[in-house]
Amino acid sequence: MGAQCTKLTPCCWDSQFQAAVVEVTDVGSEEKSEVDHLPAFREFTFEQLKNATSGFAVENIVSEHGEKAPNVVYKGKLENQKRIAVKRFNRTAWPDARQFLEEAKAVGLLRNRRLVNLLGCCCEDDERLLVAEYMPNETLAKHLFHWDTQPIKWAMRLRVALHLAEALEYCTNKGRALYHDLNAYRVLFDEDGNPRLSSFGLMKNSRDGKSYSTNLAFTPPEYLRTGRVTPESVIYSFGTLLLDLLSGKHIPPSHALDLIRDRNLQMLTDSCLEGKFSNDDGTELVRLASRCLQYELRERPSAKSLVAALAPLQKETEVPSHTLMGIPHSASICDLSQFGEACSKRDLMAVLEILENIGYKDDEGVTNELSFQMWTDEMQETLNLKKSGDSAFKQKDFKVAIDFYTQFIDAGTMNSPTVFARRSLSYLMSDQPREALGDAMQAQVISPVWHVASYLQSLAHAALGMEEEAKVALKEGTNLEAERNAASSGEK
Repeated sequence: MGAQCTKLTPCCWDSQFQAAVVEVTDVGSEEKSEVDHLPAFREFTFEQLKNATSGFAVENIVSEHGEKAPNVVYKGKLENQKRIAVKRFNRTAWPDARQFLEEAKAVGLLRNRRLVNLLGCCCEDDERLLVAEYMPNETLAKHLFHWDTQPIKWAMRLRVALHLAEALEYCTNKGRALYHDLNAYRVLFDEDGNPRLSSFGLMKNSRDGKSYSTNLAFTPPEYLRTGRVTPESVIYSFGTLLLDLLSGKHIPPSHALDLIRDRNLQMLTDSCLEGKFSNDDGTELVRLASRCLQYELRERPSAKSLVAALAPLQKETEVPSHTLMGIPHSASICDLSQFGEACSKRDLMAVLEILENIGYKDDEGVTNELSFQMWTDEMQETLNLKKSGDSAFKQKDFKVAIDFYTQFIDAGTMNSPTVFARRSLSYLMSDQPREALGDAMQAQVISPVWHVASYLQSLAHAALGMEEEAKVALKEGTNLEAERNAASSGEK
């Protein structure tokens, strides 16, 4: 294997651990500049978050357990194109609205580049929701336990450990040392591939709920005795994360400690890491994990000590995280499709041709309710409005197309994302970008993962002079189209 463990003794640990406590550069000013772009914590209306998540559509669920999770997390997008994650609590979780609001606002004051920062909340009637930054590159659990293309490299695992320790140190310094159920699912990767600690864990899932929902084998011993989480309990959970990073598996701490005592590091180390790190590095990480997992609370290190011990272990510090992770960089957009290229060039005539070629095939699954309705004269009249709109659209008579599509939509018989898309482009052709944006966003409400809606939003934002928003929407459309094509290829 890539490392061998020597016998651990308290005196050996103390000397080496203290030796590792070095001065860590103060990143206060750097930190401030990196989070200055974040808006202040705010309260959202339920309607705003409903619209942002396309009516809390199933397609937008990003929770590990989907709809079965007691508190479901959705991805969403605000009107300014900012992508968000929305945690919707069980309706009985926080009966006291004032208490929920106070807790959320306290967490919302935190701003740090190592956190998935909390942007706001919603507290209307019996609805309780949190809004955080959206992290597009999955969880640590996904990359560590269920990787597809490559396992996490050793240098990246060390970076994850340091960044999480820095997040915990920041929270501790700000008076929020308690973190509930710290585990690999609470660690997410941002657009640049950097690991961040979810701010959702800084609040319990309910006012009277448990702080730990994981298997009892991974729960701090003092929590099992008292039912209370302490700052030292968080350090214990950090130790289990170190074991996850070392082993690539979720090994119960008691079993891991037995392997460490028996000096059986081979059984503890991820086979993918064989020969990838030095004996000293492996031994140091094992010792640090052992210290975190001590039964006595006072024997566990502080978050500050964790940072100081992990900083000297860092490797390949000049290599960006996205490179180490093997994920596309946020600054680059992958090869554009014909549709993406047309949007990038703001070529509305090319977009028109593409929409005509697509036709109404993307409405499948959206307008099925027609088969359950009687084909009355009124229904036929509504369909004739759509046909007249399509005819005008094809003939490039956009004002007439807008009129017929509007009558069709106002009839309220069918929800057609394609009609909204066609009217959106007609508005763009008629120099009405704000109306075009509204229709493009409505198309996305009806069909949340439809790339066409994002592309049209990009065009509308560009026409409104909102270049940054246009780039974000273009990238989103490109990603959605790529995911759609990948899914189609997989089905063949």
